[in-house]
Amino acid sequence: MYYFCVMISRKAADYITSLSRHFPVLFITGPRQSGKTTLVRELFKDLPYVLLELPDQRRLAQEDPRTFLMKYPTGAILDEVQNVPDLFSYLQGVVDENRSVNFVLTGSQNFLLNEKISQSLAGRAGVVTLLPLTLQELKDTRQSSFEDWIFKGFYPELHNRNVPPDLFYPSYVQTYLERDVRSLQNVGNLALFNLFLKLCAGRVGQVLNVSAVAAEAGISVNTAKAWLSVLEASYIIYRLQPHYKNFNKRLVKSPKLYFIDTGLASHLLGIKDGEQLRTHYALGALFENFVVMECYKQRLNQGKRDGLYYWKDNKGMEVDLLVEEGMTFRAYEIKAGRTANSEYFKNLKYWSKLSGRMPEDCTVIYGGDLNQSTAYGQLKSWKELLDYFL
Repeated sequence: MYYFCVMISRKAADYITSLSRHFPVLFITGPRQSGKTTLVRELFKDLPYVLLELPDQRRLAQEDPRTFLMKYPTGAILDEVQNVPDLFSYLQGVVDENRSVNFVLTGSQNFLLNEKISQSLAGRAGVVTLLPLTLQELKDTRQSSFEDWIFKGFYPELHNRNVPPDLFYPSYVQTYLERDVRSLQNVGNLALFNLFLKLCAGRVGQVLNVSAVAAEAGISVNTAKAWLSVLEASYIIYRLQPHYKNFNKRLVKSPKLYFIDTGLASHLLGIKDGEQLRTHYALGALFENFVVMECYKQRLNQGKRDGLYYWKDNKGMEVDLLVEEGMTFRAYEIKAGRTANSEYFKNLKYWSKLSGRMPEDCTVIYGGDLNQSTAYGQLKSWKELLDYFL
């Protein structure tokens, strides 16, 4: 079978290029298959490319890092650098001797690599997180309904080569379990870890109750916490933190759970296509996941800090997404329904009164097509995610 391949322009390219003018080392992190290698090889065509997953390259870098780095006096692209974490210390010496070098590092394990950057390359490295594609980057494709977008997901291979999701995701999960899980933590029972992963998919958009998911998986709470860290470190899940400052109320202080990619979550939930998703119990949660991740990805592509939160009090009043803008916040409710409903603004009205924010700071993002201003805030179609407004 032959797949038609089309290269998709990445919004993070300008930010990466800008950082390269100021730092001798660039570190591009993100999940496997998010397009890191393709992007850096396109942006830095003059640099030699080294894949550190190849045994001979990895062995030389591990056994004789000084000789390895001497092969690249002006710099290089070092791909999957998490395979040789000790290289960071030697890179520090190279950079301190010659600030004009240009090393571009890529890796797919967040915690380990950020720790190495902080220890050895602080002040010498610009860091970029590249997640899967955004709607902005895919706006010329023929996908129509949000259910189809959610089901298919946003990894570049699904769109560059039109690889079917039912082929891509089983292979992705198997590769992830075999590589990242084993390298990040000694998980003895991969089948049990896979069950835990599926249980997490069933909790998308929910406040994370670690004890409950541990009990359902038949593991200890400490094990569940460790496995959640593994999932987060390898960019499978995202924990949206609560915002609870400056309110004189009892507020929920546990994070909400999302998947970096809705296609992977859909696969883990056994969803077969967008049509099945339309009547699936998880539609609302996956739509919320979809919108939150669009905001997160678009902000990272512009070099903005995370700045995303949710808000919930002990009476069950909740705002799905708060986006920090300077000293203020914009508030968003996320609804999968296609028909505009004044009830969508209920929680926003409550939060607006409590926080003193104006209606123009409040927006409902929903599954319909209509955009309009109301006395309580803006009503925005999900299609507006094509244009950055968050």
